[in-house]
Amino acid sequence: MDPVLSLTPAAAVEHIVSLVRALPGRRVTVGIAGGPGVGKSTMATEVVAALGSEAAYVPMDGFHMRHAKLEALGTVADKGAPHTFEGQAFAEFLERLKTATEDVAGPGYSRAIEDVVENQFVVPAAARVLVAEGNYLLLATAPWWRLRPLLDLAVFITLDRETVRARLLRRHAEHGLFSEERNRAHVERVDLSNYDLVSRSAGRADIVIALDSEH
Repeated sequence: MDPVLSLTPAAAVEHIVSLVRALPGRRVTVGIAGGPGVGKSTMATEVVAALGSEAAYVPMDGFHMRHAKLEALGTVADKGAPHTFEGQAFAEFLERLKTATEDVAGPGYSRAIEDVVENQFVVPAAARVLVAEGNYLLLATAPWWRLRPLLDLAVFITLDRETVRARLLRRHAEHGLFSEERNRAHVERVDLSNYDLVSRSAGRADIVIALDSEH
């Protein structure tokens, strides 16, 4: 792994795009990993926008377990932790995309309803670059270990933990679904625990980018 790069968000996008353009192959996969609240989804969508029609966005969030399943399992309070995702299904989906020659639709996640939404994005047959994004792309535990070999370029994004805490509190409050007390408890018990867990997987990335941002 190369040394950690300290970059602004705009410079990080530019750097990732330059690396992606140098990757050979009919269909290559870039993984943008990092803890919750570090800005992965924004980074991924901006990379896709910069690459244009040759790229497609593939978020891991659509592979949350459905809320009804979490209720049945009694794990609603853990939502967002690794065991509340369909990790194997996401690995199988990414494997399928690597060789697909047709348009493929994938699920997304709506924070407005806190649940999965089917067919929220489409990976066009013509896309040469898949930009996958998610917290757990670089974990070495089952079933997540299946993802790293599928990534032609693995990027880990990190951001100051206190900045992440503030961002997550704002995110949970955005749709007014829960009380402030619940949001604070969830951020401390689940989100920041996930941030710490994911941070330990940074060593499996090809590059680590520490975002220099006050936002």
